Amino acid sequence: MSDWVRSIRRFPSFRKWKFVLAFSPLFLLLSGAILRQLPSVRADERSAGPFVLELSLDGEVEPILATYIDEGLADAARRHAALALITMDTPGGLSDSMKDMIQHILASPVPVAVYVSPTGARGASAGFYILLSADIAAMAPGTHAGAASPIIAIGGFPQQIDEVFRRKINQDAMAFLRSFTVQRKRNPELAEKAITESRAFTEKEALDAKMIDLVVNTTEDLLRQLDGRTITRFDGTQVTLALKNASRAAFELSARQKFLARIVEPDVFFVLLILGVLGLYTEFTHPGVIAPGVIGGICLILALYAMHFLPVNLAGLFLIGLSLAFFILEAKAPSHGVLAFGGVVSMFLGAIFLIRSPLTSGGVSIGVALAGTLPFAVLAVVLMRLVLRSRQWKTATGKEELIGSQGVAVEPLTAGAEGMVRVHGELWRAESSSPVQEGEPVRILRVEGLKLYVEPANVAVAAAK
Repeated sequence: MSDWVRSIRRFPSFRKWKFVLAFSPLFLLLSGAILRQLPSVRADERSAGPFVLELSLDGEVEPILATYIDEGLADAARRHAALALITMDTPGGLSDSMKDMIQHILASPVPVAVYVSPTGARGASAGFYILLSADIAAMAPGTHAGAASPIIAIGGFPQQIDEVFRRKINQDAMAFLRSFTVQRKRNPELAEKAITESRAFTEKEALDAKMIDLVVNTTEDLLRQLDGRTITRFDGTQVTLALKNASRAAFELSARQKFLARIVEPDVFFVLLILGVLGLYTEFTHPGVIAPGVIGGICLILALYAMHFLPVNLAGLFLIGLSLAFFILEAKAPSHGVLAFGGVVSMFLGAIFLIRSPLTSGGVSIGVALAGTLPFAVLAVVLMRLVLRSRQWKTATGKEELIGSQGVAVEPLTAGAEGMVRVHGELWRAESSSPVQEGEPVRILRVEGLKLYVEPANVAVAAAK
């Protein structure tokens, strides 16, 4: 090895650089992973030709799907898309999520087309509002939209409410609908009948009433008919769409969003909440079981995460907490089922009041509410009764187990002197307060160290008589 290399290796900072070089591959891998998670800023990502970003609104309108639409519209703007195309098939959903989507559609710098497709699809309830809010509203043959009356639903079933209150809700919904349909020139008078009369419209009826712009068979037909069309944006500016030979790309739900989309469903949220509470309750009442505590903790954290997105009604949470208190009291002070029945009713009401959605019917279904409430009630009462019963059991291990047990003297015991006795097959040093003959039974009074204090068993029996 040359003197030059040796001098370099003796240089004080060489060891530091050696450490850096050794870990540089790991550093590069971590940096790459972090960069992949960062939003890509692609200011110069303008395609050579027109570009269309396609999104899919399939299923109930809920918070994660609203986030997906928001991110998709932001990505379309970042990529200088000529059009953001949302294909929709929805029965409706949560009003807060619907309003969030509409706000982003109205504010989108990229023109937005909402297309109810495929054949047999629908844009009902919340979907009707979303359809009419778009720059271009289109439907496929054999589809329908409407039935957008605000309802107060319990367990997915509409409830009768006061006429004044109903009129107030309807007026609020109609004003919200007019706020963008008038600007879009979409026949707000007829659109309001979807609210006041719960009317639904086929694609032909919607087109004839000038609530939508096009009826087309496929996405390709839609883009072809929109090419060269001049539209008026929500802010009043006019844009001519250039979509000839447009490249298309789908904006997919990420694996995380697909997972979270299930968590924020009201039924799944309620089940996670119940499993979380039951798991922790089982662990607290039966320490050391471990598995229920682990599963319950995970479920409860997922439920708390879902609460961040869902319009949760605190009254529903308080009713569920009250039901748990009733179940515990039933186990401690049996009330001939009164407290248990009160707990079942409280948890059931808490489940169906859990999600607040004044304009749409989103909420915990009655079937799931019953399926979660009854087993929880049985398990909570049974577990607590087992805990209370176990506190009355005699200790079965250690020195306490010997107290009250019987043994046999293996040699004569004089009063105040030590001898040997056999207890449970084991020989112990023992001292008796009364003389005991060899072979006679003795009863253990107390244990001190490795010495037993006993008395003749017949003395204890006589005292008991």
